[in-house]
Amino acid sequence: MAPSADATTPITLHDLLSNSLLLRQTTPYLSTASIFALASVNKAFRALIYHSPDALRYLDLSTVKSAVIQNHAPLDRGGNTWRAERMDEALTEDDFYSGPLRGIFNKLEKKNVLEHVYTLVLDGLSVPADLVREIVAEDRFNVRILSIREAEHLNERKLQQVLRYAVRPTRPAGTPRLKGLYVFGAKEPGPATEPVSRKKQRSPPRTPGGVMSSLGAQIGAEWNQRSSNALSSALARSEHHKWYQSAGRVLHKRPSAEWAETLKACEGIIFFDAVLCRGPRHDLAASRADSGPQNAYLHPAVASIALGPSGCQSCHSCQEGPAEFGSSPAHHLPLLSPPPLHSSTAQSAQKPSVSPGSPFPKLIARCEDCLRGRWCERCNKWWDEKCYAGSSNPHSHVNGSTLTAMQQTEALQEISAEGQNLRDIKVHMGLCTAHCLVEEMMSGAGSAGMWG
Repeated sequence: MAPSADATTPITLHDLLSNSLLLRQTTPYLSTASIFALASVNKAFRALIYHSPDALRYLDLSTVKSAVIQNHAPLDRGGNTWRAERMDEALTEDDFYSGPLRGIFNKLEKKNVLEHVYTLVLDGLSVPADLVREIVAEDRFNVRILSIREAEHLNERKLQQVLRYAVRPTRPAGTPRLKGLYVFGAKEPGPATEPVSRKKQRSPPRTPGGVMSSLGAQIGAEWNQRSSNALSSALARSEHHKWYQSAGRVLHKRPSAEWAETLKACEGIIFFDAVLCRGPRHDLAASRADSGPQNAYLHPAVASIALGPSGCQSCHSCQEGPAEFGSSPAHHLPLLSPPPLHSSTAQSAQKPSVSPGSPFPKLIARCEDCLRGRWCERCNKWWDEKCYAGSSNPHSHVNGSTLTAMQQTEALQEISAEGQNLRDIKVHMGLCTAHCLVEEMMSGAGSAGMWG
């Protein structure tokens, strides 16, 4: 019996990617340049990329050269599409700095691709607040997850106003489409690349050089390498995120009070890569019921310190209760980096990676004001408000590493003179008295020659 035509016809790359499931699972691992290079191979691939809603659901423009504004470039420099228009007084600063991305968005819109982008990564690019407003408010965008970490020329006050307006009580039904915003954390480190030699490279031979000379084989080899890199990245992310570890400061820049008010206004509507501190001192009713300097009311603040799942050193929990994926309100959980590749929901971005059958880790995070005098900045041990009232010394929040051994000794003598037992003090000068403060004093004294 003769073999069927299906058995003898080899499966091509186009045949594989014509399966929408394979296309959707594969393209997020490719750079944007590689995707458009694939679209330029022939008409079949061009139709596959530009006419499929699954090809560019995840779009990372942070590595696209045309999206980057060269530093110190003059405003009237020509040569780029977005600079070709005549400069006039009506051109605002935001219009200028958003030019590269607006040019890219216009091209994608003409190709009917922009409406299919659900996750958009613009980390490190020039992203003025007006451009964010367009992404959030205009109908041509359908972005659900937006990442603008370490964005340049971004006015935070304007951005906060944009977000508050987007979640106003009188907003139209079904808006905003945006559900997750990465803005507080650091952008993902770029892949390690080998330096390009300045020597002139020989052009490849025009005659076939073996099986790897074909375009399909080269694309396949590149995808194999990217798949290997993606697997390594996935294995690295299998451990709990730093928000769920005793990592200390996870936000290197302390968010302003205005950001806390913005997160409060967006609660349950737009989620962020940070959360509000839920310490008991932020609860006005609880602060009034339990008077005392250690329970004085604190205005809303963004949590910036991850304390780990083990909780307080005494009660092994926290007064407000730890947050846990699946059981806690969604606005108690931060978006985890990097943004998910194959889903554009806030829930998928908040879900920590765990082994099958393992429970989700517990999240305990606080702001710096809540932890002043009760958290060791070196070993990250901390004590809850019910378990420890905190040091009454006014200088207890000072970092001990900035003081000399003599100053540290004098500070402890002041505590003893005030009638406090050193054993009753858990944290002094930002260090736990049981271990870290003693080690700091001994190392400082040795270098100064006090006891050595």
